[in-house]
Amino acid sequence: MVSFDRTIIEPGVVRGEWQRRLEDGRFQCDLCPRFCKLRPGQRGFCFVREAREEGIVLTSYGRASGFVIDPIEKKPLNHFYPGTSILSFGTAGCNLGCRYCQNWDISKARQNDRLTDWAAPDAVADAAVRAGCRSLAFTYNDPVIFAEYAIDCAIAAHARGLKTVAVTAGYITPAARQDFYAHMDAANIDLKAFTQQFYHKLCFADLEPILDTLRWLKHETNVWFEVTTLLIPGQNDSATEIAQLCDWFVQTLGPGVPLHFTAFHPDFKMLDTPPTPSATLSRARRQAKAAGIHHVYTGNVYDKTGQSTYCAQCGERLIGRNWYNLSDWHLDKNGACQSCGAALAGQFAPIPSQWGARRQRVII
Repeated sequence: MVSFDRTIIEPGVVRGEWQRRLEDGRFQCDLCPRFCKLRPGQRGFCFVREAREEGIVLTSYGRASGFVIDPIEKKPLNHFYPGTSILSFGTAGCNLGCRYCQNWDISKARQNDRLTDWAAPDAVADAAVRAGCRSLAFTYNDPVIFAEYAIDCAIAAHARGLKTVAVTAGYITPAARQDFYAHMDAANIDLKAFTQQFYHKLCFADLEPILDTLRWLKHETNVWFEVTTLLIPGQNDSATEIAQLCDWFVQTLGPGVPLHFTAFHPDFKMLDTPPTPSATLSRARRQAKAAGIHHVYTGNVYDKTGQSTYCAQCGERLIGRNWYNLSDWHLDKNGACQSCGAALAGQFAPIPSQWGARRQRVII
């Protein structure tokens, strides 16, 4: 178990885990499937992990691009303490190269001067408690690349009774994910598409490691997780691809894992691609439900029907949502349908919170 009393080499720098020295003198980073091989002075694809004479270091430890209180539904997580607030932060860099990244100013940052806030793990957790948050989220850029900092913050959060959430593409090695997810209570995994071509062309990555992470989360852990796919017109939104995704989803993850289809808007290097029509999201949701997935959501659009939660057994609307605001609540104190008694998959408080759509900056 990793302690959050790490030896800091210099402000914002700690020695990284998950590495080995090769016979040619280079260091190999074993954190993600890129397996970057670096000589001293070189940085990995993520930009925040750098080789030095003593090994690979994380150069963004304790430094963040800002701390914000979000609604939990923004992660998006609809079955993990709905209505609660969550203290959210990211750092800089990413281990994917998505051409459409909607947080590109953070994830594609090539300088640590983007990281304006400094906070030790204890300070982060204390701030979440003071703000009345239920959970702490590692998000905005992928927490895999700042895993040491995320783990230490998670340990501090758990010591104070907080839950922890990772919002990630799931691009992590089997060697690292055991340690990383041991400290996470919930996750949203970004399944960007269901073809290797998409991952190779638009993300500079591979599909299979993400599928492997999803299999492992389902069958080897107790982490609550939900899956999100951003539908991009002409790239990953065909009825055929969505059918293949949904069939694999039901067979591998089962019908109870929530699936979110969210709308693309033009950004970063895909400014000429049009936004996702609402009709595409609705069609994908119908396909997924017809394939047997119980809880399918639409996001980044106004769609109360597609954002509400329904009982998989009797069809009763259990949680009404309009973007991040809750309305109906028809769960009993045990998280079961008040009409038929069927349990709803996920983790729920006896009484719903009502943080709503507010977004509040926090200075630590």
